[in-house]
Order: sequence, then C-alpha cells, then structure tokens
Amino acid sequence: MMEHTLNNNQLTIFPVGRIDSSNAAAAETEIFTLVDSCPDADPVLDCDQLEYLSSAGLRVLLHLLKRRPSLKVVNVSSDVYDVLEMTGFTEMLPVEKAFRRLSVDGCQLIGSGANGSLYRLNADTGIKVYKRPDALPDIQRERELARKAFIAGIPTAIPYDVVRVGEGYGTVFELLDARSFAEILAAEPERMEELVGRSVELMKKLHTTEFKSGEIPDMKTRALKWADFLKDWLDADLFAKLKQLIEAVPEDHHLLHGDLHFNNIMLQRGEALLIDMDTLALGHPVFELASVYAAYLGYSALKPQMSQAFYGFDHATAGDVWKSTLKTYFSDRTAEEQALIENKIRAVALTRIMRWNIRRLGTESPDGRAAFDYCTREFARLLPGLDSLIFN
Repeated sequence: MMEHTLNNNQLTIFPVGRIDSSNAAAAETEIFTLVDSCPDADPVLDCDQLEYLSSAGLRVLLHLLKRRPSLKVVNVSSDVYDVLEMTGFTEMLPVEKAFRRLSVDGCQLIGSGANGSLYRLNADTGIKVYKRPDALPDIQRERELARKAFIAGIPTAIPYDVVRVGEGYGTVFELLDARSFAEILAAEPERMEELVGRSVELMKKLHTTEFKSGEIPDMKTRALKWADFLKDWLDADLFAKLKQLIEAVPEDHHLLHGDLHFNNIMLQRGEALLIDMDTLALGHPVFELASVYAAYLGYSALKPQMSQAFYGFDHATAGDVWKSTLKTYFSDRTAEEQALIENKIRAVALTRIMRWNIRRLGTESPDGRAAFDYCTREFARLLPGLDSLIFN
C-alpha cells in the first residue's frame, strides 16, 4: 500500500519510483482504493519520490482527475514536470514543482530587511531568505516588480530560482563577483564620494522612470498608513498636521526603490545595480529620500552601534554618507534650501521610524520609551515649521 496521510480533509498519497506500463494498473487500483476510502477528502499526489511517469502513468492521472476534479499534484521533479507540461496536464490541474533545498549556514550576510535577509552563497550567487514560511506570493510579487524595473531600464539582479531554505523559501539571483557598496566603503573609506555619486545617479534614474498608475504600488498610500498608525500616539494637532502634509503630496508615477541604502546597491563588474526590490513603489522623491535618511541615521539614532552591525562601518560614517547624499542629490540648491528640504525628509522618515519603534519596542521598556520620546520631540520641532513636504 502506498504511503498516505489524511489531515484537515486532505488525503495525501506518496507514489515512489516509477509509474509505467509494468505497474500502472496496480498503481491505479491502489490509488483509487485510497481515494474511494476517503470520499470527502481532497486528493493530493506528493511526487517527491516519483522518478518517472510514462504515458501509462499519465492515463492513471487522467482517470483519477476525472473521478476527483479537486486533484492536486505537488513536489514534482523537473523531469516529471516537463512531461506534465508538454502533455497539457499543467493546464488541467494544479501542478507544483519541487524546490531545490539550500542552506545558508556559514554564508555571508549581506543585509536584512523587513521581509527577509540577503546572503552570499558564493562569489557568483546570492540568495534572499524570506522570514515568512508562506512567502511564495511575496516572492512572485517581488520577481514581477524586479522584472518590470529591469524592462524599464533599471539595473537590477532578477531572481531566477525559488528554493527551500529550512522550513521557508528563498530566491536565488546572480552576483558575479559583486560587492555591496557597504562592503566597499568599509574596506575603502576613501571611495565614499564616488559611491555616493553612483547611488544618487541610480536614484535619479529611478526618479525619472515613469509607470502607469496602478502598475506598481503607491508609496503615498503606504505613508498614509504609517501616519494613521500614529493617531493614538501623537498630540492631536501634530497628527493632524502630519496627515495634512502627507495628503497634500501630489500624485507621482515615477519609480522609487523604497529601501535604497549601501547594502542594497551592488557593484558588479563596474556596473552599479539594485537588489531587494520588494519595496518598489511609485511616488514623490521625498518618500525615497526619507527611507534613505531612516536607513542611515533614523533607525540608529539612539543606538549608533546598529550602523556598524548593519553596514560594517560606524554611525559617524553613515551620517557622512547621508550628508553627502543630500548635498549631491540637491547640488543645485543652496545650503539653506538643502536644510529646509532635509526637514521635510526627516518629517516623513520619522513617521516610519516612530511606527517601527512602537511596534518593535512598545513604550513601556526603557528603550521603547526613549525612542518614543525622541520621535515625539522631533515631530514637535519639525512639523510647525513646514507648510509642504514637496520640493521641485
């Protein structure tokens, strides 16, 4: 009798080896006996150990599908999947390929974000490991965003394979002899201005690339959600001012990375390219620059040691990177104009930082209270002096 399990009204059957003309009739009888014994269960064939499926085996599958239209086939090897795809079975029923298994034990950590962590597997390959065990929809969304950006001319590493890592999932992408800007700066601090210049060049490439409304998520919508989270935490007048300022930012269909910092920019054979594209959005550049400020200075404002742990260089250097980024991006503005723009950027950044700190630390612990008080003071200092968040 084939191995099988019955859980949550799902009957999973595990065929092993080959199903061909020599054993197809016996396999069909055995599978039908199991299926008929559980008439209310949805049948699933887990083909993790199925090596070969002949035309006789395909007829078994077709007979089973006719009897039980809810049939699913999972963990299919590439060879078996090719047979099912070529014969049209992938259009008749759900078929899921098996995923390669990889380990990141001992691999270099490139960086971490809200949704996952990036590792270098070897000199040529990187992998993003997702935090959520059910991340397949997130993976598909990120791959589609990266594809759209690449087609639009944005240099990015497109994931080419989905794999299992422990109980979760990861995506593999090419990093041919690539190093992150953070790695380069940590080893060669004299290259800071060069790296900042190239990162600003990438930003401006993004910010002049336009998409149709709805093609890519809207960053202003995200920022309004961050602000709404603070309604019960901020003084009513400050909250009203913050919400009004964000709502007044005009619609903008230009591209934003959403988490652009030196860990997410790689230098590959002389070309700068972006990775970690799951935060891609459309919107005004103030939202992008706010995420850049938050990445270099905002999240680590009260814990400067975080910079060293995250980037490999210290907090003072992270501050220099931010100052140089602001100056380079707005090279045509006076120092006074740049200072006003920075206040606008910081107000947006604080919206995200305060929400992040409250959700992570609460307000009862010493660290949580210190972070809350810092953000509240900064909002009280910045918001009264702002009549707009935009710059032209």
